[in-house]
Amino acid sequence: MNLSPQHLVQADLVAVLAAVTAGEPRVLTTQGGLTLPAGPFSPDHRSLQASLRAWVESQTHHPLGYVEQLYTFPDRDRSDALGMRAISISYLGLTREEDESGAPAQDGWQDWYRYFPWEDWRAGDCALVADEVIPRLRAWSKLADDRAQRSARWQRVAVMFGLEDNAWNEELVLQRYELLFEAGLVAESARGRSARKKPSVDWLPGEAMGHDHRRILATGMARLRAKIKYRPVVFELMPPEFSLLQLQQTVEALAGRGLHKQNFRRQMEQQALVEETGQVALGTAGRPAKLYRFRRNVILERAMSGNKLPLARS
Repeated sequence: MNLSPQHLVQADLVAVLAAVTAGEPRVLTTQGGLTLPAGPFSPDHRSLQASLRAWVESQTHHPLGYVEQLYTFPDRDRSDALGMRAISISYLGLTREEDESGAPAQDGWQDWYRYFPWEDWRAGDCALVADEVIPRLRAWSKLADDRAQRSARWQRVAVMFGLEDNAWNEELVLQRYELLFEAGLVAESARGRSARKKPSVDWLPGEAMGHDHRRILATGMARLRAKIKYRPVVFELMPPEFSLLQLQQTVEALAGRGLHKQNFRRQMEQQALVEETGQVALGTAGRPAKLYRFRRNVILERAMSGNKLPLARS
């Protein structure tokens, strides 16, 4: 049976490759930060994951640690000249930005808060959310056709952004992006609209990405924020030896929230995930910090004690 082009589908692999460098969360990008690494599935490999690993390692020259499949996205923005539909099979991978010599890798690494500035609450309440996001969403809520719809819209805003009796939930990255997309506050929401239908407001701060890639990045961020609470995957991002402060800053970078220092250190002791190396960090101001390493004999699948990070609530 011959299939017409509109019935054909092209599958691309899209990678959310996360690293943490100097306490900042980083993601590998292409085309000057506009897209995530992507490429076609190679039939030479036995699986999608094997194809992804080979492609990524050839590009970054660094082996991937933890890898898991995220989601399959039907990318409505892409089709070729014959009308073939493209779908994106996305993966989350953890690696390190530096090469074996400790030098930064090739261009392409970006701070992921460049794309989601409203997700960074490490310094406390995010001023962008209070000053720009909430007022615009409040105005959008009031544009609904009737009182019930206006109330429903505002309830979603309150849940997504931790208003009224709701606490900020750092895992709702994708839901917040989708809400801003629906409200017409991110640049991607204008695709496919005519010029006369453009919203009168400016886009919120935050770099746009091509295709579905900012949505895919949001999915990867949310998955990793959830994962670090019950699996010690954060150690895939750490050097062989590290201080507890470096470890705490890495978790904070990923979660976008501050951690209580003493609670964090107590949790590390209770879980017995790290052990002292007997060495100290050199070249630092003040008292030299003890260096630790991940206890590799700890089963990686073991659930971390406590289901929540010791997040500092303000």
